[in-house]
Amino acid sequence: MRILAVDDDPIILELLGQFVEIIGTHELLTADSALDALEALADPDIGHIDCFMFDIQMPGMDGIDLTKRIRETARYSDTPILMLTAMSDKRYIDAAFAAGASDYVTKPFEIAELTSRIKIVENAAQGKQQRTKKIFAAKSVADQSKHVELFEPISIYDVDNVIEYTAMENYVAQLSRSALFGSTTFAFTIREIDAFHASLSAFEFYSLVSDVAEVLSDTLIGHQFLMSYAGNGTFVCITESGWRPDMAALMDAVNFELSQTELFDNHGTRVHPRVSAGNAVRLIWKHGSSVMDALADAHSSAEAASLAHTKSLTNFWQVDQRA
Repeated sequence: MRILAVDDDPIILELLGQFVEIIGTHELLTADSALDALEALADPDIGHIDCFMFDIQMPGMDGIDLTKRIRETARYSDTPILMLTAMSDKRYIDAAFAAGASDYVTKPFEIAELTSRIKIVENAAQGKQQRTKKIFAAKSVADQSKHVELFEPISIYDVDNVIEYTAMENYVAQLSRSALFGSTTFAFTIREIDAFHASLSAFEFYSLVSDVAEVLSDTLIGHQFLMSYAGNGTFVCITESGWRPDMAALMDAVNFELSQTELFDNHGTRVHPRVSAGNAVRLIWKHGSSVMDALADAHSSAEAASLAHTKSLTNFWQVDQRA
């Protein structure tokens, strides 16, 4: 794996060089500023980069702005970005993940920890390459379908505050108990997602999920949040600043916006996605595995609400037929 590390501290770059020599399976390229990194990436002779490591505080352009710039490029929109920084304040963590960071490690770091993170990044990059090939194959062949498994998390591009699910898990892992004070997690599930998955091509399904993500993001505007698509039609959110959402009212607002949004499949037939909302779970006093459990509870409650809605419709028609 080819890694580009960007840090204005020559000691850190030297340590990373020694780290790569120790593990012996990667090639390290370095830059001492964001602008030098962008200039290097513009050189066609540099070859492909498989992973980035960015410091945050650097002169000229910081690592968060560099992350945004990298994510704007088609070539590296999906490439893992590991923030390697001394900045442990939550506002930096939030900003980094919102910009597109995949993981976050604070200095000073242990070799064992960094080795573990790089291995996770390597495995994620390999899996992502396979999923990306499936999605873009579906773009080129209109009638090709069912390449994206229903349970698979999908990378959503160009939607504010939407991050990958593995990044969401890494984000949660960075937050201490005090940092979660006032935070709440909740989820939405697209109703009858299995029917959409069965009837739409891979690209149509991907487009549907992306369009719903955009409506959700637009509805949540004005609140500090991060959101991720976790698979099975479910979006998991974490919101900050003590906001405790009224889930019924929020679901109605999302569904109203969806009703006003014209979405079509490749045959020009309009599709009508709607969402169900689960329970809002406060993260106060939670930490470690209990935070991940809270995300799982929010996730499962949204899926249960979606199934209950579908069952209620079935029961309605059965009652009407008996009458």
